[in-house]
Amino acid sequence: MKFTSSTLELAMACNVVAKAVSQKAAIPSIEGILITAENGKVSLTGYDLELAIVTDIEANIEEEGSIVINARTLCEIVRKMEGDLITITADERKLCNITSANSEFSLNGMGVEEYPELPSVQNGTEIKLDANLFDKMVKKTVFACAVVDTRPIFTGVKFEIEEGELRMIALDGFRLAIRKEKIDYSGEPLEFIVPSKTLNEIVKISMEAEDEISISLGKRHIIFNVGSYSVISRLIEGEFLNYSKTIPTGSKTQTVVSTSELLKAIERTAIVITDRVKSPVKCIFDGNEIKMNCITNTARVNDRISASVLGEKIEIGFNSKYFIDALKNTDCEEIKIEMIDSIKPIKITPVEGDNFLFIIMPVRLTK
Repeated sequence: MKFTSSTLELAMACNVVAKAVSQKAAIPSIEGILITAENGKVSLTGYDLELAIVTDIEANIEEEGSIVINARTLCEIVRKMEGDLITITADERKLCNITSANSEFSLNGMGVEEYPELPSVQNGTEIKLDANLFDKMVKKTVFACAVVDTRPIFTGVKFEIEEGELRMIALDGFRLAIRKEKIDYSGEPLEFIVPSKTLNEIVKISMEAEDEISISLGKRHIIFNVGSYSVISRLIEGEFLNYSKTIPTGSKTQTVVSTSELLKAIERTAIVITDRVKSPVKCIFDGNEIKMNCITNTARVNDRISASVLGEKIEIGFNSKYFIDALKNTDCEEIKIEMIDSIKPIKITPVEGDNFLFIIMPVRLTK
């Protein structure tokens, strides 16, 4: 194999596909990037057995072929090369030479026969989504996914697609985020769960994408075509929580408040909270204001903002991070907060419409 390509294009492609490369694996080949030169293009693939990212770049190919090169080493070499063009050659002994300007590297590659075959989606359901809409919906739900996989089903975002509408749902047992938007779709209703890691990588890639994301949905895998990249991911299998039963109905206290004012007040109150010093933020909803305070063994803070509070006075505690995350992802100047009592979940919605809903579990306050 021998080809010459733009150093910058190769570096950018390597950095993206490397996100799907396994860091420590029993199979050495999946710690590498598969490079295939054929038909006037060079294809680069990263695959950790759960997520694959594939892209093509333009190149001048003198000899077709394939090789697997350790991703960390390859990315570092290409990133630090100073020439505009870079040439990579590999012989039958898997010896690889990388040259650019005055620099030359020789390293051992791995054979493509050791690289696992990528999953395919046969006769998959095709879905097309606006790239900006997709990005917005993912960003405003994925933060609520579980980080640790004690319950793997909660580490992904559930997609619910029916005629003319897409819903994304994420939860971690302490909070719930739902985003709903109108889309151009008229097929059969669909439900599937995509790992949050996959969605985060797609959002990064789609920042440079054009108008559309094309999706091919299979039984166990899904393919996202974003610009020049294809992202292949397993789907999370299992029974998602019947989240509709967790949404509170009715309320004894309601408030309409400026999103930015409440966010700034919660952030000020949470300044005294650290990884070592944890404490809930207590909110008192009463009359025409919301009072906030937080007490730790090293500090105390009090704050208040104006708000329109209807119903009973209520004192309720929150994990400040969960409250801040929800407020940052509301997309509107004012929000409505509904509460039943100090121990039941609260509901955050827009004042008008229903394109988002956040549920947050309160923290029990000590007397």
